[in-house]
Amino acid sequence: MAAAPEEVAANRLLEIDGVTVRYGNIEAVRDISLYVGAGEIVTLIGGNGAGKTTTLKTISGVRRASRGTIRLEGKSIERLAPYQIVERGISHAPEGRHVFPLMSVRENLEMGAFHRRGADLSEDLENVFGLFPVLKERFSQAGGTLSGGEQQMLAIGRALMAKPKVMLLDEPSMGLAPQLVERIFEIIRRINEQGTTILLIEQNAQMALQTAHRGYVIETGQIVLHDDAKKLLGNDEVRRAYLGE
Repeated sequence: MAAAPEEVAANRLLEIDGVTVRYGNIEAVRDISLYVGAGEIVTLIGGNGAGKTTTLKTISGVRRASRGTIRLEGKSIERLAPYQIVERGISHAPEGRHVFPLMSVRENLEMGAFHRRGADLSEDLENVFGLFPVLKERFSQAGGTLSGGEQQMLAIGRALMAKPKVMLLDEPSMGLAPQLVERIFEIIRRINEQGTTILLIEQNAQMALQTAHRGYVIETGQIVLHDDAKKLLGNDEVRRAYLGE
């Protein structure tokens, strides 16, 4: 059962406050604010070019905010390097998967734990294999030879190997067959039940809102709506714009 909004607000794990990101003279996102409470799945939905991926890249340090603050557990992270943000507890499974094609599945997964040098990764690997048994079967296979669905599993598994407090997931169902989409979202729910907080971007707004506790709608770089995910599913404007109804 999702926590009440006031309970979540008092336990904000990740906060974005007044963030603007520019590409040259263009503001890709403008003065956005959102939060993710510990233990939540929060989804950010919007059309192509709305600023969703830019938001995740800015949280993970790949892009720099021109103004605004990003806090993890109350501490500012917006000026940290990406590897430092991973060390603080945020991992990112990016749009397009971006697995290392010439590295084996094992090596790809170990790269997800690069900041945990010298750590025993056996338990973490077994957890990933419990979620994605096919990766155990493909353990020595090059990442670039996997199917699209298997590469998506590898990208999520690699992000899990960082032992994140917050996982950023960007379009995990992109290009996947419908039956595999269902499987990926089932695994996302299991990851959350195991204790990982998730901020999710997903083109399949129906699945995203059915999975998430809360949702934000972003249009042309600005947050225009925020509500409980079930309420957003029933919102007439959301249904027309993003659910094809």
